[in-house]
Amino acid sequence: MGKLIIIRGNSGSGKTTLAKEIHNRLPRNTLLIPQDTVRRDMLRVKDGKNTLGLPLFKDLLLYGYQNCDYVILEGILNAEWYEPLFKEAQNLFGNAIYAYYFEIPFEVTVRRHKQRHISSFGEKQMRSWWKEKDYIGFIPETKFSNELSLADEIDIIMKDIKG
Repeated sequence: MGKLIIIRGNSGSGKTTLAKEIHNRLPRNTLLIPQDTVRRDMLRVKDGKNTLGLPLFKDLLLYGYQNCDYVILEGILNAEWYEPLFKEAQNLFGNAIYAYYFEIPFEVTVRRHKQRHISSFGEKQMRSWWKEKDYIGFIPETKFSNELSLADEIDIIMKDIKG
């Protein structure tokens, strides 16, 4: 049975960078499911309750469960909107879920976002998307603060999944 790693948080928190780093450190046969890629690039659908991307996310999760050693699910992944996906994840992976949530102040996410090479949105849009303490609730999540470095976050996840 494979392991599921969930990396969530608000825009600009560092989740995509972390997910890519973890993906590169894990062996082949690791599936990375980035929310932005699936929803915006592959399907070009809006996010929200009952997003049209939900069936594809579930299918990708099932594929990963059946065929991969590790699955990384990464994105803002609003806890309320994606509850059906998290319930499906729990049904499939059971206790083999390692979930992480970036609990970082808004000002820090804005600063991090401005450091990126490509910026397709600004502070006003980020504020409209912001959701404080958006925990899943029924899947335990390790909280990452802005005091942790990327290396710290990687170490925590790698130790968790190998332990």
